[in-house]
This record gives sequence, structure tokens and C-alpha cells, in this order.
Amino acid sequence: MSRPTFPEPVKLISSVFSGSRDILNKTITILSEEFGGLDYISALVPFEYTDYYAKESGTSLVRRFISFGNLVSPDTLPDIKLFTNKVEGKFMRDNSRIVNIDPGYISRAHLILATGKAYTHRPYIRDGIYADLTLIFIKHTFRSLEWTYPDYSDKSMIMMFNNIRERYIIQTQWLKNNQP
Repeated sequence: MSRPTFPEPVKLISSVFSGSRDILNKTITILSEEFGGLDYISALVPFEYTDYYAKESGTSLVRRFISFGNLVSPDTLPDIKLFTNKVEGKFMRDNSRIVNIDPGYISRAHLILATGKAYTHRPYIRDGIYADLTLIFIKHTFRSLEWTYPDYSDKSMIMMFNNIRERYIIQTQWLKNNQP
């Protein structure tokens, strides 16, 4: 018989992209006010892997990846995604998103993104939110899967996520060693 265990806290991350650097910065500020200070923010990265968002959000999109200093429980992911949906709604113009926020988390084993879209590799969590298994950690690195978005499979992105995971491992070890 397996015994239920509670998961370790996880490292909250997010991708944020927009055609407006001002909106991008405002969005990141809102997220850091809600979820705590950032411990990583990437350089601006052109969002060039797909034109899927061009009709709604425009062209010349730029993106930043961020991670937060505070660790969270993985079961808070639906609440986080619902909050980020509200932030996206706050900046909508003419029923179009001008900022896209994709929250998720890094654990020891994987990178999970939150989504409102069901698919075979996306188990339902709750409140209309699904968990997208995006990357798995095997043999000292994150590895993409058959369905992983091309940008998340990029070698430079994998290196970035490996570095964020290393911060996470250090945090969890420090917390374990410094609990009363």
C-alpha cells in the first residue's frame, strides 16, 4: 500500500511576453507584488518560435522568464493561473490580449506549466486548469518531450531552466537544514 505524502514546495516561474516593453514591465511588477520578489529575470528574448499570437497580440513580441524567491505548494498552481488570467484581462485592448503570462513551476523532477487547454498530456487539476508536463529532469538536465513547445526545448532555455532548478535545490536544502 502506498502511503500519501505531501510534496516538497516548488519554484514558481513564469514566461511573460508582449509587444510593449512597458506592459511587460508593469506585468512583472504586478506578479512580484503578488507572489514575492524575483530571484531571476531573463534578458529580453524575441518571441520568434511561432506566429500563433500575432493576430491577437501583434508582432515583434518580446519575452522575459522570471522566477520567484518564495517557494510555493504545487497545489496552488490553479490559483496562480487564475490570477495571471485576471492580470492578462486587465491589460486587454479590443478583446485582445496584449500580454501573455504562462506560470508554472520547477521541481526536482520536472517543469510544469499551467493551462486552461485540455490535451492528452495535461491532467486536470481543478477550476478549469490543467497541468502541462513540459520538461522532465533526467541524467542531470531537463529534457523535452514529444509535445514540448519548441521554445522550451531550445538548448539555451534548457540551460536557463537547469540554472533555476539549481537555485531551487539550494533553497530546499537550506530550508531543510534550517528548520527548527
